Amino acid sequence: MPSPPLRERPSWKALEAHRDDIASRHLRDLFAEDQQRGGRLNAEGAGLYLDYSKNRITDETMELLIALARECDLEGRRDAMFRGDKINVSEPRSVLHVALRMPRDSSLVVDGVDIVAEVHAVLDRMADFATTVRTGAWRGYTGESIRNVVNVGIGGSDLGPVMAYEALRHYSARDMTFRFVSNVDATDLVEATRDLDPAETLFVICSKT
Repeated sequence: MPSPPLRERPSWKALEAHRDDIASRHLRDLFAEDQQRGGRLNAEGAGLYLDYSKNRITDETMELLIALARECDLEGRRDAMFRGDKINVSEPRSVLHVALRMPRDSSLVVDGVDIVAEVHAVLDRMADFATTVRTGAWRGYTGESIRNVVNVGIGGSDLGPVMAYEALRHYSARDMTFRFVSNVDATDLVEATRDLDPAETLFVICSKT
């Protein structure tokens, strides 16, 4: 029997009722009633600190959210993802984002293949290639060193590389130019490349598929 839609589940309806109860509460009052709120309603892990005390949220809110997660079998779905089960029902395939973050000595076997080993083999090839480009050892068709890199991607294939570049810009080779094209309109490509020398430019086509 299929599970009921999210908004028809009892735990969701309980959350909706709770939302109506606290909708008019002011954060100032919530902090006045619970002076330990700031030190209690937070979470920390993997170098990240999340302070959710400054939201209209109470202990009951958290209990109701956890109840909803359990009713949706969030833990079971999480475990299925880490096992490599084919939970992507539209493709149908495993969802292996987790393998990208697993240490080299970990293992995730799907259909007899250790995905973690394959991931790190590709990461090593990417690192080696990036190093040869930065050092000038890898050259273009005319023998010139690469001074410009243009990433072409749509949606996440643009946003991901842009985010990584912005986050790691401090460590980048400052004598290189990086551009991003994320529009099927040719004007975007023309503007991104109009002042670049083709002999010194590397195009990266980024796509999940």
